[in-house]
Amino acid sequence: MNMENARREFAGLDAEWAYFDNAGGSFTLNRVIDRVAEYMRSTPVQLGGGYPLSQQAAQRQADAVRRLAGFINAAEPREIVLGSSSTALTWQIARALRPTLRAGDEIIITEIDHEANRSPWLSLADAGVTIRTWEVDKENFALSLEQLQRLLNERTRLVAFAQVSNVLGRIEPATEIVRLAHAAGARVFIDGVAHAPHRQVDVQALGADFYVMSLYKIFGPHLGMLHGRLDALLELGNINHAFLPADALPYKLQPGGASYELAWGAAGIVDYFDAWPNAFTDIAAFEAMLSRPLLDFLSTHPRVELIGPADSDPAVRVPIISFRAKHKSSREIVQALEARKLAARHGNFNAHALLHACGIDIDDGVVRVSFAHYNTMEEVQRLIAALDEVL
Repeated sequence: MNMENARREFAGLDAEWAYFDNAGGSFTLNRVIDRVAEYMRSTPVQLGGGYPLSQQAAQRQADAVRRLAGFINAAEPREIVLGSSSTALTWQIARALRPTLRAGDEIIITEIDHEANRSPWLSLADAGVTIRTWEVDKENFALSLEQLQRLLNERTRLVAFAQVSNVLGRIEPATEIVRLAHAAGARVFIDGVAHAPHRQVDVQALGADFYVMSLYKIFGPHLGMLHGRLDALLELGNINHAFLPADALPYKLQPGGASYELAWGAAGIVDYFDAWPNAFTDIAAFEAMLSRPLLDFLSTHPRVELIGPADSDPAVRVPIISFRAKHKSSREIVQALEARKLAARHGNFNAHALLHACGIDIDDGVVRVSFAHYNTMEEVQRLIAALDEVL
């Protein structure tokens, strides 16, 4: 498969508009849509019955979860928890963690994270937990491993961080962060939402205790998926029916269950990538090529402040590019782009702590441009030409 063929796999792409809001949610694969519709036509029943249709539906769910587990190299399907979104799943884990905590325990969160990976942990302060903040360097928008080492101690129970900030686009050294946290005896929760659409996720190689992603940002249905190491999941409390035992996985962490048809549809993501050898290597190189001219333009423009690294190297960043202008509001810039049929977004993107730390107005925020591998160089050149006029 090549990029041109890949573009044909998606529903809704309009040649007239160029879509640069992919960090908010990607277009959906045709095969995912087809699977969702087919499931609802052929197995629209509850699981758990003894009759053949219910048994078929249950088998489909098991198959879908097994394939999603394999997609991220989970050790077994019981390590997969599905939910309505990554935000909802993070709140569910925080609720399940609460009964295991004691007054004086500490949790480390970062200033770069989406509130989905901050607010759930902040809510645990009323259980006597101390929340410590890993601050961002205001000069280079980076996290310092040295600062993390200063924050870690024998009371640290959890380190929560984003593998990629949804504003900065920088790839954090996740494996090293996991190593440092585990050496201190802490669990690790990674928000992989902005990372997973652009790079292969291998949870066993990464070694984190929890890893959450949004499947609707990886070309699938509106569904969240969380991986938890089996030992970490077994330690958590039950947030579902009171009679469930501690080893009722993932059910004890899935109150109300997860959408059957969306789970079945999500396996279409796996089909897509299975049919494309070296997909994520190809995607990383292609997206870096798309990003390079825009980053060069923004980083050298006299009236622009680039928020995040200027380097397009795929080892450094993913194609989530944020900036603000010195003499125009972010809102004005996005409106001008939309008038030219270029879909971008402005705002704080729920990264309130990051924008506060950097002295950026929360309401106007930044302009964010985010690519997917179905974008084209022609679209990027249209965007640069428009920004040259607007700025």
